[in-house]
Amino acid sequence: MHAVDPSRHDLAREFKANTIGPHSPDLQMLLKLLRWEPIAGRFIVVRPRHDGPWYLARTTGPKGHPMEIFYSHGYPTQPEAHWALFRKRWEQHTGEVLILDEDDRIDPTQHGGELTLNASYKPVLGYADQFSVANGDTIAFKISAAQDVPYHAEIVRLRCADHSGIGMKQTTIDTPINGEHPGRFQPIYAGSYAEAEASDAFHHLANGWTLQVYIWPTTPHKGPQAIMGTWEAANGSGYGLMIDDNGALALQLGDGQHRQIVSTNTPLLERHWYLIAASLDPVSGEVWVAQRPLIQYARDDSTAAHAEPLTVGPGMGGTFRIAAWHARAAEGPHAGRAIAEGFYNGKLDAPMVAARPLSLGERDGILQAATPAMLHDDVIAQWDFSRDIPSTRVIDISPHGRHGQLINLPTRAMKGHNWDGSEYNWQHKPEHYGAIHFHDDDLYDCDWETDLTWTVPEDLPSGLYCAYLTQQDAEDYIPFVVRPPRGTARAPLALLLPTASYWAYANRHSEVEWFERENIVGNFASVDPTTLFLHEHPEFGVSMYDEHSDGSGVCYASRLRPVLNMRPKERLWQLPADTHIMDWLDQLGFTYDIITEDDLEAEGEALLNRYSCVMTGTHPEYPSKRMLDAYAAFQNQGGRFIYFGGNGFYWRTSYHPDLPGVIEMRRAEDGIRSWKAEGGEYYHSTTGELGGMWRRMGRPPQSVAGTGMTAQGFDLSTYYERTPESSDARAAFIFDGIGDTERIGDFGLIGGGAAGWEIDRVDAALGTPPHALVVARATNFTSVYHWVKEEGTHTHSANTGETCPFVCCDMVFYETPNGGAVFSTSSIAWAGALSHNHYDNNVSRLTANVLRRFLDPTPL
Repeated sequence: MHAVDPSRHDLAREFKANTIGPHSPDLQMLLKLLRWEPIAGRFIVVRPRHDGPWYLARTTGPKGHPMEIFYSHGYPTQPEAHWALFRKRWEQHTGEVLILDEDDRIDPTQHGGELTLNASYKPVLGYADQFSVANGDTIAFKISAAQDVPYHAEIVRLRCADHSGIGMKQTTIDTPINGEHPGRFQPIYAGSYAEAEASDAFHHLANGWTLQVYIWPTTPHKGPQAIMGTWEAANGSGYGLMIDDNGALALQLGDGQHRQIVSTNTPLLERHWYLIAASLDPVSGEVWVAQRPLIQYARDDSTAAHAEPLTVGPGMGGTFRIAAWHARAAEGPHAGRAIAEGFYNGKLDAPMVAARPLSLGERDGILQAATPAMLHDDVIAQWDFSRDIPSTRVIDISPHGRHGQLINLPTRAMKGHNWDGSEYNWQHKPEHYGAIHFHDDDLYDCDWETDLTWTVPEDLPSGLYCAYLTQQDAEDYIPFVVRPPRGTARAPLALLLPTASYWAYANRHSEVEWFERENIVGNFASVDPTTLFLHEHPEFGVSMYDEHSDGSGVCYASRLRPVLNMRPKERLWQLPADTHIMDWLDQLGFTYDIITEDDLEAEGEALLNRYSCVMTGTHPEYPSKRMLDAYAAFQNQGGRFIYFGGNGFYWRTSYHPDLPGVIEMRRAEDGIRSWKAEGGEYYHSTTGELGGMWRRMGRPPQSVAGTGMTAQGFDLSTYYERTPESSDARAAFIFDGIGDTERIGDFGLIGGGAAGWEIDRVDAALGTPPHALVVARATNFTSVYHWVKEEGTHTHSANTGETCPFVCCDMVFYETPNGGAVFSTSSIAWAGALSHNHYDNNVSRLTANVLRRFLDPTPL
């Protein structure tokens, strides 16, 4: 690998003059070297307050780890902060201080910084029980205020959420809930576990007992973790099989006054299957614990057992829990509340409780051959996690039926201890998928109490609305959609918001934690106030772009929590970017309904068939099969479809059959992704569908809208140029008022152009109809743009916007049966160009031409 050459001050000057790019080949190589930094100990820039200065900071680890922030000098602009960051990383690589000009002598890190988890500031937050609500229905808002002072709430209609580009546009709606309300703090308790429904049977075990389970621990050295039992930490009573401070298997016993811990004193290996057991024999007065790896290595064998006299008889604990123990909140306004703690990270399979101790032969079978004890009539409960996988139930297969309930969405359809590669679909061989993967940062529903309710008036127009909260100098927006009542439409046009994508990206941590991110997006990590808050408050959950705290990928996402990056004034991505479309529709006077992908999943094609034209948001990346079926039916029945985004229809998503607001996705083979599913864990637990890219399942994006993902880059966007096919009479309406040689969209709020960030192109082999017209194409992309990996067969360097012919953005039009049509812009950045020059520009003109023709019932 090349090293940074400390003599190349010319490259440093080039970067200082232009931090965004494009950059020379030598500077590109230098930046790539500087951007391979570990998650812990990496210099980044942070902005603790909106519209405040940027500061240098240094990470100490992933979410929940403090950052060292160097407050002694702030930078008013991001380019200035990135230049300071460039110099600091240069110094790390070369050992030499980089000073080009006098102001470069300022070094905020010279005297150290403040190590903190309290740099962010969001004292009032909330979420709603639903995102899409119809006229006449009631929506509930759940709000938490860190300070015990009143907050003001009002309902606003939101036209534009881009405060830095177009400017915020919101209108207050007169409602009964507008006004002052008392503030109260509502906590979040993340972490998944299972709880048995019957309790008495697990307490009165006078003849002794045995606990047995297969475990696959992922963070055995993080500290004490519960495996299963009745342990009540608040009063030190009950029993619990656990991982101790040293990463070894242990059993803790307590009677409320005294405590005994029996440990194997041998650390468990990460990501290895073990058969473990604990046995208590009141007759012999002995306690025994054992761990037996299913794979034994020639050296460093972690097989271990330990027995010692019983000195503390277990007292009454709590209900029987798996992967957590009972505790009480220690501080704050909810001190004393019963909660769960001691969360286990890893897989568990076949947990069993029996009402007698193990015999010596059964102990030997566990240690010598990893043979589980078969305790038959003495079994109190034996849970088979391969049963009823799509649900949140855990099934006790003993005659007693002591079933349990899963809390906070641990991951199901996981390979069990006996998986052997003979079957990859859990539905075909469920007995090989008897594991559940628990995580200490799993979260389904914050489960906050309701503070405000509002019944949506029958005559309120469809649109994007928010509960707007203010408290002193703080604010929060809780967005929601008002849609027409089910079975009705109030306009011929529908804007379909990609809510599955909103939830996939909800509360993501990748700015700090994604190791490859800087080289993928082509810029240094810049942590805005919301990203910083989420880093400091991991209890708000993770996104499908993140890894759990144990390094496993996140398969589920839920909207029943404050989704802080899908708010007004956030980065122009997903919901904030989609308001550019709403703003433009309102500006030009189009009448439209707003509907969501959540609605589409619930209603199917019947929802779309009520409209003449349906247009997407900027990034509909995560459709379900029902959504794709609805798009196809709508188009084949004469509907007009406008694809207003990029990287659409890419990953397969499913909705949970029982839990509202939950989606699932598995990042299976191929595709651009921030984590990779383990082999054998590609099938969704909720529906049994194969996860991954739609392209690999025979339904590529090109079959939906004519184009599909081809490249991404996040430095600069560019313009389209008309093609010869744009002169076809079929496309004449598109370019009315636009010259043959005009550059279309050489302006915009997202990267400075209309074609950019994530872009799509045609491919007849993947489903682009043969009669489709590529009416315009963008090709002038930088080296930061890379051709997507699923299209290539080998790795090579000729895959960037400067060298690869497939890094292009195609604007496409084609007719569909029964007088319908499809129009695709194929770019996330397109909507960001609509407002340029007070909406008087060729992107706005072209879009209006298409929309007016698509709303005209005359067959195309």
